[in-house]
Parts: sequence; structure tokens; C-alpha cells
Amino acid sequence: MSFLFETNLNAHAPLSVRMRPAALDECVGQEHILGPGKLLTRAIEADRVTSLVLYGPPGSGKTSLALCISRRTNACFESVNAVASNVEELRKIIAAARNRLATSGGKTILFIDEIHRFNKAQQDVLMPDVENGNLILIGATTMNPFFSLVSPLLSRSLVFELKPLTRENIKSLLQRALLDRERGLGALGVKADAAALDFLADISDGDARRALNALEVGCLTTPRDKDGGVVLTLEAAQESIQKKQVQYDSDGDAHFDTASAFIKSMRGSDPDAALYWMAKMIYAGEDPRFIARRICICAAEDVGNADPNALVMASAALHVAEFVGLPEARIPLAQAAVYVACAPKSNAVYLGIDKALEDVKTKKAGNVPAHLRDASYAGASKLGHGQGYKYAHDFPGHYVAQQYMPFPAVYYEPTEMGYEKKIKERQEALKKSKD
Repeated sequence: MSFLFETNLNAHAPLSVRMRPAALDECVGQEHILGPGKLLTRAIEADRVTSLVLYGPPGSGKTSLALCISRRTNACFESVNAVASNVEELRKIIAAARNRLATSGGKTILFIDEIHRFNKAQQDVLMPDVENGNLILIGATTMNPFFSLVSPLLSRSLVFELKPLTRENIKSLLQRALLDRERGLGALGVKADAAALDFLADISDGDARRALNALEVGCLTTPRDKDGGVVLTLEAAQESIQKKQVQYDSDGDAHFDTASAFIKSMRGSDPDAALYWMAKMIYAGEDPRFIARRICICAAEDVGNADPNALVMASAALHVAEFVGLPEARIPLAQAAVYVACAPKSNAVYLGIDKALEDVKTKKAGNVPAHLRDASYAGASKLGHGQGYKYAHDFPGHYVAQQYMPFPAVYYEPTEMGYEKKIKERQEALKKSKD
């Protein structure tokens, strides 16, 4: 068994490591996969674990689950961290697993933490033996496995998604750590204010590791009172976490999910939600130009001609963000996001261009009508180019009906929203005059 699991008994290890559950019934949260009668619970209790991938945010219990499996199984349990491991180490473990299975029939479970760090070639090394049952793979990852792991490996594994722990889950873990005299902080006689525990539970964002380590820092750095005990106040808890760390990666699920929520909030006309998701991106260090581009896309796709000024505002915010940078850029970005969120909505332009692209892609390409062709060069008239073209400004209302397409089609259908209502009225009036 590797160092990763031995540290659970190391007195010098961080509190979050010492407090890892020794048995499945000590696990907190994840009832959707670990509740009574659930598949994963039954498999662990029966020692019938098959290859699986544990996917979830930091501090949600992936390594804790692996620890529970390691203590419950009769199989030889090997563990590596993908950051420090390599193909040579994997081949040694695989060879030992084959030999163990051939000589004694013993199973081998290989736990790979941060398995998304393995490249395709390293993942491919595991494939034949996972396929043949020479070893059972358990991978833990914070990245979406459907993006970070090769498809053949996923098809041979069960994927379990772990959720961020709830506020009550975190409080339960903190209280357990305060009472545990062997692994936790029980020997210190800590009296924690309810407000301090509430703060740590809220600020940790479902990350048990972060909450427990902050609790330990707060307790160990607080002077003892006259009775020899430690009182953890709200102020001490706040000092133990200088800055809240939000779950946000530059190229993973949290990044794209947050950006998706930001756009959908603007599309849904909720300026408060738009500001919240934008604030999360700014706080996590997102490039302000990325935020501005999302606003521009929403202004064109979801507001469109219902309020043409939305794209002007978004474009201006992009320019200002590039010019001044953060923190000042947060103000014009917020202004543009709120404007787009509050603007009337229409996706008629977005639908129109996609319909036109689909026709270009699937229908026979039509030739440009002769009267619309370029007639600016010598000899064009001999080819009949430009002949019969009607110059719109020569006619009343600067409009004249003539053929502009190789075949009749309607792509842009303005709605009744905002300024687009006026566009619709004008288009209908032109159509009547044409008829």
C-alpha cells in the first residue's frame, strides 16, 4: 500500500488527511451514489468493485472513497499519483498483477489519483489489462472524464460523479474533527463559536479539505485562554482563510459551465444572476476579454435587432476592457452585461443566418442573377451583366421590388420585440407595396 493511504495514520499529516474516513459509514454526503442500496455501496461492501472513475471537484471525497475500498477489499491495493508516475511504474504494477492472478488468483486494484494527468499513451498502457481483467482500475479526477480520458478506457469503467459537499455536510465534518481525540483536534479542548463553523462551512464551497485545513490553522494559531482551552471565534476563522478560493479552472468544466450560466442569465433577462456569474469569473482571475466576448456573442445572438444598441454597448465594453484592464474594467463589463440582460430579446438574426447557411450547404448553389452582377469593368455590358438593375434610391421610399436571390426563400423573420417590431412593420409595408 502506498504512502497516499498510510498518511491517514500520520500525526504530522494535515487534519484533512487524518480525518479521512476509516469505513464507508464514516463518509459524509454523496447520497446519490453512496446511499443505502446504491450500486457503489453494494459493490464496496461485497468486495465486487469493478473498474470505475470517480469524478468531482476538490475535497468532495474521491480519495476517501478509494481509502474505504482499500480497507474493505481482499485484493492487493496499489495506488499512484498521475503527476509523479510514469509508464515504467505502471508496467511494473501490471506485471505484478498478472503474476498474482496467475499464481494465487488474487485480484489487484490500481488507484490512480489525478488520472486526467496521464496522456493518451499512458492511458493506453492500461487498456489491455483492464480489458482482460488482470487488474481493476479506480481513477480519480477533477476534470470531466469524457473530455480528459480516452473513450476505450471510459467504455470499460463505471463513471460516478461526486457533488460538492453541502453546508451541513461540511459542518458535520468540522464538528467530528473537533471531537475526535485520536485523529482530530479533540485533545485541544476547542470550543468553536457557531458563527465560526458556519463561516468555514460557507466559505469552503463544498470542499472538505479546505474547510478542515482552515479549521486546523485557526485552532492551532489561537492562543489558549486562562483555562487552557482554545476558543475559535468568527474572527479567528476568517483569519484562517485570507481569500476564498472558488472552484474555477481555466480550461475545464468550471470555466465553461460558469460562462454558460453567465450567457444564459443574460439571455433569460436576469441581470442579478449575470452579475453574480461575472463576479465569479473576475474573482477567479478570468481574462476580462473572454468575459467581454461572451457579452458580445449574447448581444448579437439573443438580443439582435430587438435592441441594436446592445451590440454597440458590448463592443464598447470589449474595447474598454482591453484598454484599461482590471480592476476598472469590471465596471464597463458590468454595465454591458446588465444592458444586454435587460434588453428585449430576439434570436431572429441568429436563426436567419443558420437557415441561410443550411441552404447553402444542402441545396444546389444558385447563380447570381445577371442584373446583380458586377458591371464596373470594360466588357461587362457585352456579357449582359448589370443590365436591368434598378437603383433603389431612384424610386419612392428608396425601395423597388426586384429579384435579389436565385430562388425565393425567407430567412429573417423579425419578431414583435423592441425595435424589431418596427423592422417587422416596415418589411410588411414593403411587401404590400411590392404586391
